[in-house]
Amino acid sequence: MSTKVSDHVLQRLRAWGVDHVFGYPGDGINGLLAAWGRAGDQPRFVQSRHEEMSAFQAVGYAKFSGRLGVCAATSGPGAIHLLNGLYDAKLDHVPVLAIVGQTHRTAMGGSYQQEVDLHTLYKDVASEFVETVTVPEQLPNVLDRAIRTAYARRCPTAVIIPGDVQELDYSPPTHAFKMVPSSLGGGAWTSVPSEESVRRAAEILNAGDKVAILVGQGAAGARAEVERLAELLGAGVAKALLGKDVIGDDLPYVTGSIGLLGTRPSYELMRDCDTLLTIGSSFPYSQFLPEYGKARGVQIDLDPHMIGMRYPYEVNLVGDAKATLERLIPLIDGERGREWFETVCDNVRHWREVMERRAGLDADPVNPEYVAHALDPLLPANAIVTSDSGSTANWYARHITMRPGMRGSLSGTLATMGCAVPYAIGAKFAHPDRPVVALVGDGAMQMNGLAEMITAAKYRDAWEDPRLVVGVWNNRDLNQVTWELRAMGGAPSFEPSQELPDVQYAAFARSLGLTGIRVEKPQDVEAGWRAALEADGPAVVEFLTDPAVPPVPPHATWDQMESTAAAILKGDPDRGAVVKQGFKAKMQEFLPGREKK
Repeated sequence: MSTKVSDHVLQRLRAWGVDHVFGYPGDGINGLLAAWGRAGDQPRFVQSRHEEMSAFQAVGYAKFSGRLGVCAATSGPGAIHLLNGLYDAKLDHVPVLAIVGQTHRTAMGGSYQQEVDLHTLYKDVASEFVETVTVPEQLPNVLDRAIRTAYARRCPTAVIIPGDVQELDYSPPTHAFKMVPSSLGGGAWTSVPSEESVRRAAEILNAGDKVAILVGQGAAGARAEVERLAELLGAGVAKALLGKDVIGDDLPYVTGSIGLLGTRPSYELMRDCDTLLTIGSSFPYSQFLPEYGKARGVQIDLDPHMIGMRYPYEVNLVGDAKATLERLIPLIDGERGREWFETVCDNVRHWREVMERRAGLDADPVNPEYVAHALDPLLPANAIVTSDSGSTANWYARHITMRPGMRGSLSGTLATMGCAVPYAIGAKFAHPDRPVVALVGDGAMQMNGLAEMITAAKYRDAWEDPRLVVGVWNNRDLNQVTWELRAMGGAPSFEPSQELPDVQYAAFARSLGLTGIRVEKPQDVEAGWRAALEADGPAVVEFLTDPAVPPVPPHATWDQMESTAAAILKGDPDRGAVVKQGFKAKMQEFLPGREKK
């Protein structure tokens, strides 16, 4: 039996070490689906409920495995549906390959069914590499370049294969004019900056009395070096959200996340430092970095085109974080005063007390901060945590303590809703022996999380450790935007856009044969998490939480909180119970720092 183009696609993926492809069927990839049948489902085809979820699962797989994520979709609508997940990969710098079907070559240009100009559609999201295979001899080079580029550029790439090409007999490129051969593998490599630039960076860091370090996902793999440098410099370490699992939150000088979703000690670290070292992060919100001219700056980043952004750094070191820090650390003078270091540690201790107090405040019916706070000590040492966008991301950023061995991520730059559950499924295929916990708002759960619980139920027996826990904050409100309207626009909630239907999430899980737990009272929160973590398969635990608990930014003041309270009361004057509790006084309790009078 002859080898078809579609057979060779799967052979080549296996040769590159691809063991899972996340996809959804359609006639535009019928040739590939037939090849999967002939190949005994190798690499394994993982069926989602929607192509966007396939892309998100590929992103989650790539984020938590460090390997290429692959997704597949049919022509036309299937290819279109992949886009949001692929943009998530592009903006978070994740290697993902999309294999997409296309109308038969004989019909192209004829306004045929499901014919879409895929090159135009994909030229931005897969800007580093997108190509259509039109003859069999073209295939190996196109597929190899797409994979190699995805790894090298840490980006999504796309290979488009018309339906009739998939069914052609495969023939390799020959040793002839206008034939392009190809080979497997990318080889190991490490980029390091020049000795002179490292020396200049060391001079700046040694001159600083109050050093702040900001790490992002680019510092992953350099945990020991970041810790050693921080200790030598007596520095505090803040983390961009994508770098939350780069270094443990259990260290006394780690101030936690930075930005609107960040912590007060991270805000104070950036406000008061005189020197900033950024490692592997393109954190975009420069208003949370030191004031221009107040602090000297050094940046380390692997990608030359991402260097020198966000802050006027004096020295930009282009290189791998670990390799660069190994060269920098011997040049650092560790003989310095500890006053700054002690201040940073004191700020961290105070913040933890604030978070403990905020989680313990009464709410109606359950304080959403307490839900995350109660989960934190229950998380297994090897847990993988995913978070959706929205107010849930605040609680993930502030209450989940990353400890060595744990992993976590969310949609950092695109900040798209609906990623946490498919991320979690991708993580389970990347690490079937580890527990995964997804933190999800009710808006995201309604958007696509409920449907992907069907996927979790379908594949529950594929995972050595069956635990996939989905925690749902059920407050019947699109809460993050509601608070943005109040805090930024000074407007009450616009209910036609913000109010959500009351869905029985736990009951839906039970209808699939999964564990479903509904928590309506604060005293049941911890037990709810424990039961979900002890379940023998995927579980949904929903918490009825109070939408009136604010996701307070780290730089908030009492005046800002007072005006926010006024906006709420203006839009909801009949909420007598809240007013009787002394609503503004209650809001003040959530202030993140020392402004509280």
